[in-house]
Amino acid sequence: MSDRELDAAGIRDPELRAAYRRCRALNAEHGRTYFLATRLLAADQRPGVHALYGFARYVDNVVDEPDAGSSAAEVRARLDDAERHLRDGLASGRGRHPVIAAVVDTAARYDIDPALFTAFLESMRMDLTVRGYATRAELAVYVHGSARVIGLQMLPVLGTVTDPAEAAPRAAALGEAFQLTNFLRDVAEDLDRDRVYLPADELTAFDVDRERLRWCRERGHADQRVRRALADQVARTRALYREAAPGVAMLRPASRPCIATAFTLYSEILDRIEAMDHDVFARRAVVGNARRAAVAAPAVLRSLLARRRTREVAR
Repeated sequence: MSDRELDAAGIRDPELRAAYRRCRALNAEHGRTYFLATRLLAADQRPGVHALYGFARYVDNVVDEPDAGSSAAEVRARLDDAERHLRDGLASGRGRHPVIAAVVDTAARYDIDPALFTAFLESMRMDLTVRGYATRAELAVYVHGSARVIGLQMLPVLGTVTDPAEAAPRAAALGEAFQLTNFLRDVAEDLDRDRVYLPADELTAFDVDRERLRWCRERGHADQRVRRALADQVARTRALYREAAPGVAMLRPASRPCIATAFTLYSEILDRIEAMDHDVFARRAVVGNARRAAVAAPAVLRSLLARRRTREVAR
């Protein structure tokens, strides 16, 4: 993380600055689309966003990418350790963990509800034992903690021009839309971890089950039944983007280009899935660098203008 960002946010402690830099590195490595969007935020906002992403990615890696040969008990112990560091840090106002220290500081700076972090950790624990979801209602329990609360954590950092309670449902819906987009893009990879994040009853309506998904994974292509089932899932996810869309205008003007860019680039992953005729087993649906740049370029100008207006109003 650049010293300018940390200085702008008033982060002086050397250990804390190192924790924020680690979170930024996690964001840059694992969340390229989202990291690109964060460049559109004001410098003093970026450390908080990176801290929230970095913490989520760190815990997600504990669950999904354990050290080679780690037992389930060892993974659970590491998750327990992360939860303890977070709980103690939130209680004392200062964290000691090289990643969690940053999110503890961000939570204090922006008065983020600790219950949002508790819900996130509960969903991460579900990944240790739950391999599928029978209904959308069951999946919603997981998604609340894994995605909707992320949108709610972000809201105080981004700021709003309306009552935050009015913007909160939109922020939560956008977090869910991003998560469901990832689920659709990553069906094959999730199967390799023996997980399916698509409601079984909705797949059954198209005569699709886990075994058919595995068969498609082995072949490297989706059959017509799976394509139709995934088209249905794409349509459901697009409805969430529509629900979330009015929330962008509820944010502070300086934050809107960032979220609008993330909104566009993530929703275009669905466009890529549709362009592939929903064959997520043939290749990974990605938005290319040229398209990322084309979306980001005008957003940079909007961001600069919004920041200038904010400074002029503050004078």
